[in-house]
Amino acid sequence: SNVAMSAQGVVERASAELSKRINGLGLRVSKHHSRTNSGVQNASKTSVMERVTNVFCGGSNVPPDKPSRFRSKSATGVGNNFVSTPQPSKRIQNIPNHALTWEELMVNDRFLGKFFTYFSSGERRTLAQVCVRWRDLLYRSPRFWSGLVPVIKCRELRSSSPTDRARLFASLLRRGFHAVCLVGAADEDALDLVHSFPSATKHVHSLSLRCCSISDRGLEALLDHLQALFELELAGCNELTEAGLWACLTPRIVSLTLTDCINVADEAVGAVAQLLPSLYEFSLQAYHVTDAALGFFSPKQSASLSILRLQSCWEVTNHGIVNIVHSLPNLTVLSLSGCSKITDDGVELIAENLQKLRSLDLSWCPRITDAALEYIACDLNMLEELTLDRCVHITDIGVGYISTMLSLSALFLRWCSQVRDFGIQHLCGMRNLQVLSLAGCPLLTSSGLSSLIQLRHMQELELTNCPGASRELFDYLREHLPRCTVIE
Repeated sequence: SNVAMSAQGVVERASAELSKRINGLGLRVSKHHSRTNSGVQNASKTSVMERVTNVFCGGSNVPPDKPSRFRSKSATGVGNNFVSTPQPSKRIQNIPNHALTWEELMVNDRFLGKFFTYFSSGERRTLAQVCVRWRDLLYRSPRFWSGLVPVIKCRELRSSSPTDRARLFASLLRRGFHAVCLVGAADEDALDLVHSFPSATKHVHSLSLRCCSISDRGLEALLDHLQALFELELAGCNELTEAGLWACLTPRIVSLTLTDCINVADEAVGAVAQLLPSLYEFSLQAYHVTDAALGFFSPKQSASLSILRLQSCWEVTNHGIVNIVHSLPNLTVLSLSGCSKITDDGVELIAENLQKLRSLDLSWCPRITDAALEYIACDLNMLEELTLDRCVHITDIGVGYISTMLSLSALFLRWCSQVRDFGIQHLCGMRNLQVLSLAGCPLLTSSGLSSLIQLRHMQELELTNCPGASRELFDYLREHLPRCTVIE
C-alpha cells in the first residue's frame, strides 16, 4: 500500500513531539524549584528524563503528574486516544529507576507501546517500516490497526513470489485484519488467494472486490472458501452476471454493496431478496434497476433489513417507493440519492410509513420541493440526519419546516440555490443541530451567515464555495464558536 509519509519524517515528528513533552515537564519542574539554589535546579534537569521514562515506562520514585490527554486521529476521523500516567500502586517491576537515553527509549517495548498511540493508524504503516523491532511490536497488537482495511493490488501481487505472497497474508493475520479489498482481481488471483491464504476461511469477515475482471466462477470459489464472510462489496465488476449472484450469494451475508456492475439489474435484486434472509444493510447503485426490482422484497426482510441505499437508480419512481414502504416498514436509514424521478408524493409515502427513519438522503432529487419538507417535518419525528444537496427547488419556506424538527442533529443543504438569509434565521432556532453544510449556496450573505453563532452546540459548519463568506466572517465564526470546525 501507498505510504503517506516517509519513515524519516515520522521519526522526526516523533522526536519533536517528545521534545515538546520533555520541555513542558522541564518548565514545570523549574517553576516548582524556582526558589532553590542552582545545584537543586541542575538536579531537576536530570529528573525531567526520569519523569518522561516514568510516564511511558512506569516505575521511578518521582510522583506522577496529572494524566495528560493527547488526541490522535484515527482512520474514521475521530480523536479518542488517551495516554495517562500510571499510578505508583501499579508500579511495574524490572524497570530501571534511572533516566533512559533516547537510544534506549527507542528500543524499550513499554515506552514504544505508549509512544505509538500518538499516531494514527495510517501513520503506523510507516512506523512499521523503521526497523524489525518496531514492526514486530506494532504487528503484535491489532488495536494499532483499527479502522484500516488492507488493499491488495492484484496486478502487483502477481509479480511477487509465492513466498512473498504467503508472508503478506501472514502479516494480515498478525495485525488482526478481518477485512480485505482486492483491486483488479481476475479469476487466477481469486484461486491464488484460496490456495495461499488458507486461514482466510475463518478470519476474513469482509471482502471487497473493486474494478475486477473476476467471473462468476472466481466469485464462487472465493465465497466457498470464505466461510466466515458476512460483508460483501462488488464495485465495477463487469464480468459478473445475475446468474452468478444466484449461484454465489450465501445466507451468511448481512451487508451487501453492488456498485457500477454493468450486468446488475432487476434479477440481481431478486436474488438478494430471495437468498439473503438476514440482510441488514443493502446498498445498490445501478442505472437499469426499475420499480419491479423493489417488488421482490417481501415482509420476511422487514425484521432484518434496516439500511437501504439506492443511489443513481434513475428508473425508480414513486411506484417503487410504494413497494419499499409496504415491504420494509422498519428501515432506519434510507438513501434515494440521484433517484431523479422521485417527487413530493413519494416523500409523502416515506414520511407516513417509515416513521423509524433516523437518516434520509434525498440529494440530487431535482423534483423535490418545499411540500416534501413539510411532510418530513410533520411525520419523521425520530429523524436525526437529512441530506438535501442539489434540491434546487427548496426555498426558505421549506427550511422553515425543517427548523421545527427537534431531533435533527445533521443537515446538509449543499448547492440549494434558492436558500436565502431568511432561511438561516429559521435554522438558528435548532438548538440540537451539530452538523450543518451550506456549501455552494449562492444567495447567502455574510450578515446572514454571521447569525449562525447562535448555534452554540455546533460541531461542524461547512461554507465552501459560498460567495457571501469572507475572511472576516470565518474569523468571527471561529471566535464565537470555538468548539466548531468551520470548513472554508
